[in-house]
Amino acid sequence: MATPKYKRILLKLSGEALMGDDAYGINRQTISGIVAEIKKVADLGVQMGVVIGGGNIFRGVAASASGMDRAQADYMGMLATVMNSLALQDAMRLAGLPVRVQSALDIQQVVEPYVRGKAIRYLEQGRIVIFAAGTGNPFFTTDTAAALRGAEIGAEIVLKATKVDGIYTADPKKDPTATKYATISFDEAIQRDLKVMDATAFALCRDQKLPINVFSIFETGALERVVMGATEGTLVYC
Repeated sequence: MATPKYKRILLKLSGEALMGDDAYGINRQTISGIVAEIKKVADLGVQMGVVIGGGNIFRGVAASASGMDRAQADYMGMLATVMNSLALQDAMRLAGLPVRVQSALDIQQVVEPYVRGKAIRYLEQGRIVIFAAGTGNPFFTTDTAAALRGAEIGAEIVLKATKVDGIYTADPKKDPTATKYATISFDEAIQRDLKVMDATAFALCRDQKLPINVFSIFETGALERVVMGATEGTLVYC
């Protein structure tokens, strides 16, 4: 068996990736397909942390949240990530994967609190750790949470799994002339205001010398190819 290039990774999933073709919520077939891709990598012995967004859940209440206090809305979004984390945990268990969920918000009746040392111990034991509730603070996105948790657990790379197969010069759905970057530096990504991740996440990863690879989770085998070191999607480097 070939040896993976990365031994410990942080996988960032958008909540929207769980919707499939639905308007909001969780599509069971879609989440099962994502877990199948994750299992290929877990079976290689790669230690994996996961951060997932909550946009697919929050989208269902977006209209009622209009005009809401930003901090209040952000806390609602954090709870949406907990819901997604529980759904992902359930799908992983059905696939035979050992998994734990840790939350930045204290809701111990549902999930255990985030403790860095315990998370690292779980990873060393071969468990996947899902980090829920973002950073636990309003005004910070789950992209920033992924960068933060990736740095805290000593991940070698942050893998941003999206519906798009990399970073483009423009939105490829709107501009057919848009071209994909094979690689791009953090400074250039920030300067060009690329929207694939927020500037805070880019800056944190740059300062920690933690590369980011942006790829499509819906390309069969893409996650495994990234972990093995193949060229896939877009690599954001220091």
